[in-house]
Amino acid sequence: MAAADSHEQISEALEVEQLDVNLFRSKTLFLPARARGVFGGQVISQALVSATNCVDPAYYLHSLHCYFLLSASAVVPILYHVDRVRDGRSYVTRAVRAVQRGRTVFTMMCSFQIPEPRQPSFQFPMPHDVPLPDACESTDSVYKKAFDEATDEKVKNFWRVAVEERARSPIEMKLAGVRHPKDGLPTFMSWLKARNTPKRYDPAFQKCILSYISDSQFISGIRRTLAILKSDGNLKVVMQTSLDHNITFYDDDFDCGDWILYVVISERAASGRGMVHGRMYTSNGSLVAICNQEGLTRVDNRSTNAVSKL
Repeated sequence: MAAADSHEQISEALEVEQLDVNLFRSKTLFLPARARGVFGGQVISQALVSATNCVDPAYYLHSLHCYFLLSASAVVPILYHVDRVRDGRSYVTRAVRAVQRGRTVFTMMCSFQIPEPRQPSFQFPMPHDVPLPDACESTDSVYKKAFDEATDEKVKNFWRVAVEERARSPIEMKLAGVRHPKDGLPTFMSWLKARNTPKRYDPAFQKCILSYISDSQFISGIRRTLAILKSDGNLKVVMQTSLDHNITFYDDDFDCGDWILYVVISERAASGRGMVHGRMYTSNGSLVAICNQEGLTRVDNRSTNAVSKL
């Protein structure tokens, strides 16, 4: 299996090459095991790096809205075309089109703002009594334990791939638990950060890193909620992929080299689609970003249909 220190640096995962004034090309692409295409968080973050390079540094990113249109291949570079849609005094807008083999696989609109620090503010508070990162088990450890305990060869191979993938990931993750309110849906919490960052990056690049982190197992909140709510335990998800992804940023002073708490809840699933909502906090409780994603989520319901026809 992959060595524990063989992970990719986050700066390498986000790196793009500038080919022209408004044209950029990916350098590396990551295809997760059993995934249909390149990791969505990497496409989002590389598109954002491209857009940020086409904006005056006086403007700070405050929101992005993305659509995943086609699965991106990991063997062909992605070209990021940036359109300078609008340049205003307080806000500027950029559109990014990710193209592979002449086809648009992804689009993003992002908006940048001159900061207004003197305006009033409030936030939804960080959950109480969340275990600190040092008290939480890492997903690396959880997966390694599952691999060691597996006896069936197929199951063991599944966890072997998961362990190796985690070891290569530029993101470290620790599980902070699941909350089950009596009158609501389960809430999933985890701590995440970029591994071994050699320095503190500038605020613009921190938001690109956070965009990468925001897609880490985000869509799985739909599947996990369905599994908890489906009492007969026969749920089998046969297809799951992201349709869109949106992030709103409310802080310019955070470091993704430090732990970020990701609080995720899936509020609705129907018609083969589901929605997840996430809040991202620094360890001192500052709500820095709010995320939303809709994902295609299909389960194997052939047995259910068979029963209904009887």
